[in-house]
Amino acid sequence: MSLLPLEGFVVGVTADRRWSEQAELLERRGANVLHAPTISTEYLGCDDALREATEVVISRPPDYLVATTGIGVRAWFEAAQAWGLAERLSGALAGTRVVARGPKAAAAIQVAGMQVWATPSSERLDEVVALLVAEQPSGRIVAFQHYGERDDGAVRAIAAGGAALVDVPVYRYRQPEDDTRTVGLIDAVCHRQVDAVTFTSAPSVRNLLATARQHGRVSDLLSAFNERDVIVACVGPVCSEAARDSGVGRPVVPGRGRLGLLVRALTEALRARRRDLRCGPASVVVQGRAIAVDGTRVDVPPRERAVLEVLLRRRGAVVSKAAILRSLGSEAAGTHALETTVARLRRRLGTAGPAIRAVRGRGYCFVADEPTRRADRPAEVASDLGR
Repeated sequence: MSLLPLEGFVVGVTADRRWSEQAELLERRGANVLHAPTISTEYLGCDDALREATEVVISRPPDYLVATTGIGVRAWFEAAQAWGLAERLSGALAGTRVVARGPKAAAAIQVAGMQVWATPSSERLDEVVALLVAEQPSGRIVAFQHYGERDDGAVRAIAAGGAALVDVPVYRYRQPEDDTRTVGLIDAVCHRQVDAVTFTSAPSVRNLLATARQHGRVSDLLSAFNERDVIVACVGPVCSEAARDSGVGRPVVPGRGRLGLLVRALTEALRARRRDLRCGPASVVVQGRAIAVDGTRVDVPPRERAVLEVLLRRRGAVVSKAAILRSLGSEAAGTHALETTVARLRRRLGTAGPAIRAVRGRGYCFVADEPTRRADRPAEVASDLGR
């Protein structure tokens, strides 16, 4: 029985909305998920500002509507329904040219009974702004549905063209009141107990770094991301730009901003770290914290797994006992404890155990053939397609 594509890997999930859907996609591929939301979404259905904006839109139908997010459009119409204003809102927007930032916003607009006038291919807000500016909106009314935080730059750019802006604040992002889980995720990343962290919004990236800064861990966190190969996976270009602006050097990002594609891109990035080895007659797969010998998963305790990782990194070379102990941070444990650990590891590896060879007076060496080249790609779950 072969390992699932993400078996042996631990993935931190920072989303608050749809996090369970993301976790399910990851777990179906075998990943262990650590959920630590770095944002809290507060809906403004009871907020006077949203009702006031809705009444302004109804009384003065806008020429253009900027729909930035699907959840924002849906929440706006749900709030209008609760106030008994949904039909009047739909009527006011019937002749409005709607610019949807991406497919999710476009789909929500269509469900609300309206037509989408334009959608930029990049799903970036600056292209939405460019579309409106090209329309020369002087003297026209533009309603702008904000997405969690007010984009002052976009608003100023549209207003500079002479348009009258109506801000529609549907929800806003906050940092969680209790940062216990966020701090726990930061600690896990810094100690390499997590292989990857996913982000589905720019604020979720910034809030994680802000929390790390508050606790004096930002340098350690960025070091883990940039130097110790903990993967940062972002849902789209805006999110990945926030990661780079925050100091993350190489975020993984899919070609299009979809949750299923984010999981798929992360799967490919982590699967590239899988090692397929031939140890004498035995085949060994090392994937994250998972090890399979001849197709059967072998449970290896953390200390033995750490010893194996040290030897794998220098496969074919003799590694001294002192060097192994230093890598484990346990020099005081002594060589006898290390010898006991290696003996147990050999037994757990079964037919692959002899690949760990003792070199008298020097240390240990892991002997294995070069990784085999796999032509097959990891199977995708059919239900994920198109998400």
